[in-house]
Amino acid sequence: MNKLLKLAAAAAVGASLTTGIAAAQSGGSIDNTGYNSDNKVITKNINKAEVDNDNHLRLSNNNNQNAYSGEVDVKKNTNAGNAASGNASNGNSLSATVSVSNDGLAGWSWGSSDPASGGSIDTTGANSNNVIVNKNINKLDVDNDNTICVTNTNTQVATSGSVEVEKNTNAGSATSGNASNSNSSSFNLSVAN
Repeated sequence: MNKLLKLAAAAAVGASLTTGIAAAQSGGSIDNTGYNSDNKVITKNINKAEVDNDNHLRLSNNNNQNAYSGEVDVKKNTNAGNAASGNASNGNSLSATVSVSNDGLAGWSWGSSDPASGGSIDTTGANSNNVIVNKNINKLDVDNDNTICVTNTNTQVATSGSVEVEKNTNAGSATSGNASNSNSSSFNLSVAN
């Protein structure tokens, strides 16, 4: 004996990161079926969302400094006064602030407060098989890949010049100037997923 099969189905599939998933579908209905019939109402609500955040931050600072004060030579003078070379200095300052925010899920919601449900089968014949199935499937896949690389290279050379005082009858003071370098670096990195 052959069976008569009636099938009612509804499905909702959707994805959104700002307003959520669309509301689920309500079940269908089957009625007035004959003897020995096979009746099924299947309602599916399938929500899928994928979030992939790839953040690659690279900061590099290369600082090369050279400071040289001049040489002082006081030679072969009867009365030598004061002799001095000037100061030599270098300065470097770096401040870097980087902020990355992946807030795509801040307002995330599956959206539906009424999942797949319902369905009705009425007035079926004798010896019939009646089934109502409601399925709700929610799948959220979040992949955060954060790479941070900071390189700070500082090379400094400071040389004070030489002082030579010779063959003078009366020699004054002879001084070489100061040589200095300074460096300041500040890195602030922030990643929020």
